[in-house]
Amino acid sequence: MTHHALRTPDSRFDNLPDYPFTPNFRDVEAEGMDPVRMHYLDEGPADGPVALLLHGQPTWSYLYRKVVPVLAGRGIRVIAPDNIGFGRSDKPVRNTDYTFARHIEWTQSLVTGLDLRDITLVAQDWGGPIGFSVLAAEPDRFARVVAANTILHTADPALADRLDFAVNGVGESRVLLEEALVDYLLYTQRAEELRASDFIAATASTPPDPDVLAAYDAPFPDQSYTAGLRQMTALLPLTRNDVGARTGRRTMRALEQFERPFLTAYSDGDPATRGWESIFQERVPGAAGQPHVQILGAGHFLQEDAGEKLGEVVADFIAGT
Repeated sequence: MTHHALRTPDSRFDNLPDYPFTPNFRDVEAEGMDPVRMHYLDEGPADGPVALLLHGQPTWSYLYRKVVPVLAGRGIRVIAPDNIGFGRSDKPVRNTDYTFARHIEWTQSLVTGLDLRDITLVAQDWGGPIGFSVLAAEPDRFARVVAANTILHTADPALADRLDFAVNGVGESRVLLEEALVDYLLYTQRAEELRASDFIAATASTPPDPDVLAAYDAPFPDQSYTAGLRQMTALLPLTRNDVGARTGRRTMRALEQFERPFLTAYSDGDPATRGWESIFQERVPGAAGQPHVQILGAGHFLQEDAGEKLGEVVADFIAGT
């Protein structure tokens, strides 16, 4: 079966504020799909230690524009891809072309295709579930992890009363869900028009400039380009039976064996992920004794509110381990 994909015109990315980076592209593969083209940034010295910066919904590598120069300036090679369906990457037009497994496979395909090693994974939002699962599949490639405002979808009953945003099984067959999370999921499926900038503006601690918000919308000239944007939220596992929750539990078991350095760098203004920093610190052996940080004055997209600070945290962590 042919899976048709759209490609956002290059002109949409001309003269974006504070995003002077050279685009790079590579074909990536996932089961049941034709190869698609993934965009990524490759900045800093080619022989430096690698930082892999992964974004989530509804952003793209533009989110890391303040982080990249800090890391590159500290001698770190920065690889920052756009998930398929986002940014300058190809955008399959059918919602069902996007699965959690394929997002993992596409990212793994980039990592193995570029033969990245000694990787420091920097994961925010869906970048955690995707990136941690790539780590579980390719553990020898990863040297350390920085978890920043991210989660791992498991719906585990043990999460009860541990998270600001509840998603946990109760007893044998019930689930406790945060109302705001359900509202968000339903909105993304029902809204006639979905704009990435609306979510950035709603969660930023400091309102971004209009030209910055426009840059978040640049990948999506019209709604025909937004299948991946919509579907990523539909992929949120809300029950233990969800295939994504099973993947999350398998990935958590891998993290529970991960003894290399693991740092949490969560902001003080993100109820959607609050509580997960403590869970990762408890469950990941490599988190023991690390200088975990809280980044002040930042919302869910802490790269937007405190990108330079996050960059320094990552660079210091690489230098110190």
